[in-house]
Amino acid sequence: MQLTRRPDLIDALLALDSRAEAESFLADLCTPSEMKAFAERWAIARMLDAGELSYREIAEESGSSTATVVRVARFLKEMPYQGYRLILDRLKRRK
Repeated sequence: MQLTRRPDLIDALLALDSRAEAESFLADLCTPSEMKAFAERWAIARMLDAGELSYREIAEESGSSTATVVRVARFLKEMPYQGYRLILDRLKRRK
């Protein structure tokens, strides 16, 4: 799926100015289960990037399935979008 097909959503996300605005917008936009899924995937990406745990350990730690861990790993390492990598690296530079 190309997000460029959803330019209005991308523009809305880019218009957010603060953590509080992002929290409010996402709370309105997403169901609690969608937010949980997003948070789980992001936690998995961070754990994979740290490289300290096995896929099974990450699944247990995050409360997700090993299939989800494998899917996030594939996007982190192989897919052309590289969105996870972009943000992981950017956050590392800010520390």
